[in-house]
Amino acid sequence: MFGFGTAELVLFLFVGLLLFGHRLPSTMKSVGQSFRSFRQGIQDEECSVK
Repeated sequence: MFGFGTAELVLFLFVGLLLFGHRLPSTMKSVGQSFRSFRQGIQDEECSVK
């Protein structure tokens, strides 16, 4: 349906980086903290089941 090639995807990523680049470090930090919390919850659940 949409014929996005490599050039278009690179252009979208570049524009996104220009628009949201200043928020990227804080966003990645919150994603990392969420992932760490999720993994900790999974480990806690596995320990309580055994």
